[in-house]
Amino acid sequence: MKKHHSRRDFIKTGIGASIVASTFPLSFCSSVSQSVKRKFLVSIVKIGENGTSYAVEKAIDLLGGINSVTKGQEKILLKPNLVYEDPACTTKPDVIEALALLMKKAGKDITIGEGSAASGGFNATEEGIFRTKKQDILDGMQENVFSKLGYSDLAKKLKVPLVNLHSGDLTDVPVKEGYLFDKITLHRSVADADLVCSIPMMKTHVLATVTLSMKNLIGVYPGTVYYSVRSWLHDHAASKGSQGISYEIVDMQKTVRSGLVVIDASTAMEGDGPSGGPIVDMGLIIAGTNPLAADMIASTLMGFNPEEIPQISLARQAGLGPESIDEIDVRGEKIEDVSKVFKKPNIYPWPSISPVWGNKEV
Repeated sequence: MKKHHSRRDFIKTGIGASIVASTFPLSFCSSVSQSVKRKFLVSIVKIGENGTSYAVEKAIDLLGGINSVTKGQEKILLKPNLVYEDPACTTKPDVIEALALLMKKAGKDITIGEGSAASGGFNATEEGIFRTKKQDILDGMQENVFSKLGYSDLAKKLKVPLVNLHSGDLTDVPVKEGYLFDKITLHRSVADADLVCSIPMMKTHVLATVTLSMKNLIGVYPGTVYYSVRSWLHDHAASKGSQGISYEIVDMQKTVRSGLVVIDASTAMEGDGPSGGPIVDMGLIIAGTNPLAADMIASTLMGFNPEEIPQISLARQAGLGPESIDEIDVRGEKIEDVSKVFKKPNIYPWPSISPVWGNKEV
């Protein structure tokens, strides 16, 4: 039986921390049947002494190069994971910069966009994380996160738009065979993008087990519609039987034009993520041409069986990528040489954590 955690314990170990095991068999990853065609590509690159920019470029080159992986996609939105204004639990700006420069060199039209979960002084206090759909709070929160994490300066340096996905020009986009929705409201910059490129930090998560490329797209749901911390969204999904938060993750994955993924595993987080867990030094960049495939490999590197992760299992059943890991061509580093067994998170099914994470409203 898992230990009961109080409100204050959860704030210390969960998303509010900064405010105030079974290993997947490696034989399954490295012994591939010759009769199975490996059509999904994932690359694993050590950052090493050559630095992040080199590792990102090499990871993309192993997939065929930037022109190949973005062929026919001119308008591209880069989506980091900026859950909160703490650099220890968010995508590093140098990963975004390296990828953006590659895309600009290839002549792409680049935007950086995010809808963060919380920020101190706006919807987060020592009492917990509060839900809100008020635009003035959400706009101030997002501006603060962008500024504190260096993204405001980065956007100016790169001369690319920095978009608050919580508010602004919103539009409804249909969902094909959605688990929750037949349409989702999105910011126009997301809806009009030829490619939404997810660039998460590798982390564990107390709701989703892991937060990688697919989970990162929860930050695309506008807070002015679905509330900050996406609390209304999780309420709705839980009432429909979503395991973990898989329904809302997979519905978004079905809606946006996704493809290329770059996972920032320079440092990672284990235990009770997405913000309160211990840091793990991985020193890796992981890239893939399919979000599900990239997440299957990344979660394996973290010591998880991908099938124990609800959104991975559901996305596979929905046909959003490989049916098995045997279909993935892993290039670069070998899985068994760079994998680590992460401490697993305590899972708090929604709405059990809502009294400290999105239950009260401001």
